[in-house]
Amino acid sequence: MSFSRALRNLITPPFVARGRFPERALDGIEAAIRAGESRHTGEVCFAVEAALDLAELWRGETARERATAVFSELRVWDTAENNGVLIYLLLAERDVEIVADRGAAARIAPDAWEQVCRAMEAHLREGRFEAGAIAGVNAVHELLAAHFPASGERANANELRDRPLVR
Repeated sequence: MSFSRALRNLITPPFVARGRFPERALDGIEAAIRAGESRHTGEVCFAVEAALDLAELWRGETARERATAVFSELRVWDTAENNGVLIYLLLAERDVEIVADRGAAARIAPDAWEQVCRAMEAHLREGRFEAGAIAGVNAVHELLAAHFPASGERANANELRDRPLVR
């Protein structure tokens, strides 16, 4: 575990996430998720954590591993077409990870997800948290709409929460 990584995580208290993503921002992200999901059968979830805790750091847990754990906790995998997607942001490290369920991962190349992450991280570096989140959500919607277009009775099924998780 690098000292600088541990320090960044240990000195980033939980209230930082709420400061970067106040209710107004969460409302905007939720609206973007809801609007985009009308265009495809996928499900998009958004989660922000201020920092890893000491136990996670001690185990050497990466942002990717934490994102995978949150994906499981939120049951993003529990969709009819296995096309749920989690956008995960670890604020202390300004790291964005996207975890896609097997249906979406089979159709959308890892490079496409990575491009969305890097674009969001560019917004974060500029302090544009809400804009970066919404841009990322919209980019994920574009990818899902191309591979899982809305049609028939599944067009508006909402299987997972639209409200971002902040902790």
